[in-house]
Amino acid sequence: MSNSPLRSISFAHQDLPKLTTGEKPQSPELDDDKITYEWEHHPANPRNWSPAKKWTTTTLVALYTFVTPLASSIMAPGLLDIAVKFNITSPTVIALTLCIFLLSFAIGPLFAAPLSEVYGRVWVLHLGNLFFIAFNLGCALSNDTTSFIIFRFLAGLAGSPPIACGGGVVSDLFAEHDRALAVALYSIGPLIGPAIGPVMGGFIAESVGIQYVFYVVVGLSGIAGMIGIPLLKETYAPVIMNRLDNMALDPEKAAVEHPALQDEMGKWAYLWLNLKRPVILLTRSFICFILSLYMALTYGIYYLMFSTFPDLFSKTYHFSTGISGLTYLGIGLGFLTASFFGARVSSKIYAYLAAKNGGKGKPEMRIPALIFGSLFVPVGLFWYGWSAQAKAHFMLPIIGTTIFGFGLMTCFLPIQLYLVDTFTYAASATAAASTFRSLLGFAFPLFGEQMFASLGYGGGNSLLAGIAIVIGIPFPVWIYFAGEGMRERSSLAR
Repeated sequence: MSNSPLRSISFAHQDLPKLTTGEKPQSPELDDDKITYEWEHHPANPRNWSPAKKWTTTTLVALYTFVTPLASSIMAPGLLDIAVKFNITSPTVIALTLCIFLLSFAIGPLFAAPLSEVYGRVWVLHLGNLFFIAFNLGCALSNDTTSFIIFRFLAGLAGSPPIACGGGVVSDLFAEHDRALAVALYSIGPLIGPAIGPVMGGFIAESVGIQYVFYVVVGLSGIAGMIGIPLLKETYAPVIMNRLDNMALDPEKAAVEHPALQDEMGKWAYLWLNLKRPVILLTRSFICFILSLYMALTYGIYYLMFSTFPDLFSKTYHFSTGISGLTYLGIGLGFLTASFFGARVSSKIYAYLAAKNGGKGKPEMRIPALIFGSLFVPVGLFWYGWSAQAKAHFMLPIIGTTIFGFGLMTCFLPIQLYLVDTFTYAASATAAASTFRSLLGFAFPLFGEQMFASLGYGGGNSLLAGIAIVIGIPFPVWIYFAGEGMRERSSLAR
């Protein structure tokens, strides 16, 4: 057996503790086949829950995952109001008030995901939501730029657990061939939330004031908490088994693979092992890195649009703050279309390729859907950029953002599915990708206005489209053909 700390049992499939009620281990030697069979058929196994319970849990996590990204962008149409309220004159500082949320949103999953793999998903989600409510109240009540930016940073940190844990919850609940629709439901939050947020925020800021957008976020988070706290159940298998208190685990595996026995290697050493796992996955798995890089690039462009929409549509098209918020609906329409279309196509492609492979699916069977989606990203950027540059009818740039949104979501789904399918610690893998994309989501708006001032909307978006072509087309093709071999040689994958 490998001694790598990332080499783990697959809790839903193999090498799992025996869970027969009242039975104690008679010997350190365990029958792995019997253990696997007993866990696979045990009613406590989340994959054996009723469909209603599975989808209730997935929907609740999706609700949490919707609210926090919505808060990241709800103030976007009111950036000029923020500038007036706090007397901000620097374009970079104005953009910082929006995107500082994403900096901490990038840091948070590095802690939240490993903690969910030590202590379970549920309380990480609940505690994050409670702190998120408190820090958004701080944003609403801030009296100066510094305190506002600090509370925005802390709100992003507290809002990151749903992003960090959602992929792990889906992996806990659904087998590979069943999880495409669940991933689509979970994934729509991080993308549709930032698109809906400005629609709400524009009219709220225009009618009652910019501070009320944060009161709305507090209210939505409170509703999510009131529903989630009584109904959301733990899904992480090791924590469930620990609570059953009837376990027998191979001592060789215990020290690094199960929270119930973490004392054997020391509490802090075990916690550190889990905290560094997302960084290890991102830096030592080239597949994880390149897929996360492409997701991060498209996400950075997405938030760059958020920071430049107010300037484009207010100065070029003379829209009011409220009407400017409606311009984000184009991206949202693209996301919604891709969520239904992409999930169905991804499932059909996976089923077709698995059938040709004797009924056995592989993570690489997710990649064709990614290649398809990656073609739409540069098309949308070219369309949006050059129609805005030409000051064409306002619907033309919006159509371009719809195409971009469709491509982004169509790429997002198979990347998430690939990471969940490939890595045993699914929450850590998706957290690594989330960190990367949030970092670029933070960085891109800081230079966006300067880039467009220098290159124009056409030239700037063409540059971004070119980068998307270089990263988003050849590498997925390469992973489709070479990914299986790389996974077999890696100690990081299942």
